[in-house]
Amino acid sequence: MLLASNSPRRRELLSGLDIPWRPVALRDIDEDYPADLKGGEIPLFIAREKMAAYDLELHAGEVLVTADTIVWCDGRMMGKPADEEEAVEMLRFLSGKTHQVYTGVCLKSAVDENAFVCETNVTFARLTQEQIHYYVKTYRPLDKAGAYGIQEWIGYVGVTKLEGSYFNVMGLPVQRLYAALQKLKI
Repeated sequence: MLLASNSPRRRELLSGLDIPWRPVALRDIDEDYPADLKGGEIPLFIAREKMAAYDLELHAGEVLVTADTIVWCDGRMMGKPADEEEAVEMLRFLSGKTHQVYTGVCLKSAVDENAFVCETNVTFARLTQEQIHYYVKTYRPLDKAGAYGIQEWIGYVGVTKLEGSYFNVMGLPVQRLYAALQKLKI
């Protein structure tokens, strides 16, 4: 299997499946998306764009995987924050609310392809300004959609409810990926 991702969390999660894989360099793509897309349509569109950036000739038995994750709250899409100020603003917005984490995943073999979206609902407690600033300064979540990692301190103290895949919130719904791999013709 080939994983087109620079995410250390995706690499860690994929390794947990005990399936041999190797990384391929993630190509630069324009991550803009049509303005009419909402929720899970956005990361699925971007994951497909990532897949389209590869013109690899896949051999029998090879599978290429691409993925993208966003946070969606009250009709607003949150990707990775540009800086600490934006990270603080995102966490203020998520504080005390339930939001959705969507991951779009694309799989392609030499003879088949599949794509899906996984949704997880995450509820945050009301976070204090001190908690938000501590987390952003200490953990620097600039590489995480919605400016947080559920597997870090903020997840320990802030997440009060989770409906769906915990691993999806980390960036790769490994159970759904495993099931899709079992059905993919290679």
